[in-house]
Amino acid sequence: MTLSEDRLLLQQRWYDQGFFGRESITELLERGAREFPDTYMHFVGGPTPVSISLAEMFQQSLQLAAGLTSLGIKAGDVIAIWVPNWVEGALTYQAALMLGATVVPIIHIYGAREVGFILRESRARVLVMPDRWRNIDYVERFKNITAIPDLDHVVCIGKSGPRAAMQWSHLADFPQAVSLPKTHPDDVCILIYTSGTTAEPKGVQHSTNTLVSEVKSTAAALGEGAGVYLAAFPAGHIAGVLGLLRMFLLGTTSIVMDQWDPALAARLIAQYRVTSTSGAPYFLMSLMDEASKNSIDISSITHYMVGAASVPRSLVERADALGIPVYRAYGSTEHPVITTGCPSDPLIKRAGTDGLLTPGNEIRLLDENDHDVGIGNDGEIVSRGPELFLGYRDNTLNETSFLPGGWFRTGDIGRLDDDGFLTITDRKKDIIIRGGENIASKEIEDLLIQHPHVADAAAIAKPDERFGERIAVFVQTMPGLTIDLAEIIAHFERLGVARQKTPEYLQIVDALPRNLSGKVRKVELRDQLRLLK
Repeated sequence: MTLSEDRLLLQQRWYDQGFFGRESITELLERGAREFPDTYMHFVGGPTPVSISLAEMFQQSLQLAAGLTSLGIKAGDVIAIWVPNWVEGALTYQAALMLGATVVPIIHIYGAREVGFILRESRARVLVMPDRWRNIDYVERFKNITAIPDLDHVVCIGKSGPRAAMQWSHLADFPQAVSLPKTHPDDVCILIYTSGTTAEPKGVQHSTNTLVSEVKSTAAALGEGAGVYLAAFPAGHIAGVLGLLRMFLLGTTSIVMDQWDPALAARLIAQYRVTSTSGAPYFLMSLMDEASKNSIDISSITHYMVGAASVPRSLVERADALGIPVYRAYGSTEHPVITTGCPSDPLIKRAGTDGLLTPGNEIRLLDENDHDVGIGNDGEIVSRGPELFLGYRDNTLNETSFLPGGWFRTGDIGRLDDDGFLTITDRKKDIIIRGGENIASKEIEDLLIQHPHVADAAAIAKPDERFGERIAVFVQTMPGLTIDLAEIIAHFERLGVARQKTPEYLQIVDALPRNLSGKVRKVELRDQLRLLK
């Protein structure tokens, strides 16, 4: 069977089991606004802090949809949104989805190189961006993006913008009504780019049904009610996208930050009596440090999901001693939450495992010959479930990413215990996870090789208590030439690469260790890194 045939069979199963529904995204948003009209989103960042109810968001999104329609946007078109966690971005997401457009969220700190690739491959017709955010000049970054033939319109949030750009406020205040198309919940609605083992980002396609099933399944697994949620993941991250749906589906009041600031986060938790939040290990560590240093009460938290990077056992144990029920979770942009712990799990499970399967999800653990391994043995995790993505934008990537039956190769190694708890033990795919963001080692290596002083290079993850991992590079220089870390940093800046992809540790070597087939033996580089501590 082909992937599409496997998908159709699984899709019917998920409809029969109640994981998939027939409502369009517009119907879901409208129902949420009707059932939870007084649920608010509080955007604490951006040019001006804004508090807005679901009912107000729905009406303003309708008006913005009319403005986008005036640009000729229709179902199937692609709208890229390169915006931090601001209300303008959230409204644009909803308006575009109502029109049946495909939304491409872009991490707001990406540079011209990443954004240019995403715009070209997605064939975006509209780009929505701010003029500035903190110290980032988006207009200047946009000037360095070339060859984007499908881009018809640039919409700018702010007073200035690229040449011929229109102001977002003009679309938001559009006076006419709009007739919305009937969209199907199995159509692609989100195209989100993630780093994998390849040098370029991979476009991950999700539907209304895959995203909605994730929100509902995770809430069911955790036993969460509406509550108050602190949203700290960026809008371009899969967790940021899901946060927008969460409030409409569950009636969750949301406090939205446009940048992680532990001091502000602690104050917001105390002020709004936040009940749940999530983040990378650094978020949790810095939050606890800040609350302890300034005696801020964060005891209202009843759910803290930590993941998106390697989670030290000691971090969960420290939180537990402070009365914060932290649990680990495992997932990816392709399959957002495969397993999760929950507050009622024993500490040994919350600190030492990545939890149980959420409803509807399945996994298998395979050896190198794709045979299933037994309980307690390590194997590559392959997964499927109603929240699994539809496939990559580049269809050629699907050929090596799926097994017969619709099983997705995660590239991660794990083991199951007798109680069904999964623990991630290793990574098969060659990526670095820094602060919750996947960074392809190959991308870093390809960028390094562009420097005239670099003859050969390898990038690996350097374990780090704060960010989970940092980028370490081993470089062989051209004969008679040298390079230092400061020059590498400047090189990456000149290439317009996002700052989090810039190497942070450099080791000069005479030659990289390779096997007989010429592949770099990164296990030896990791051993060297440990010896150099």
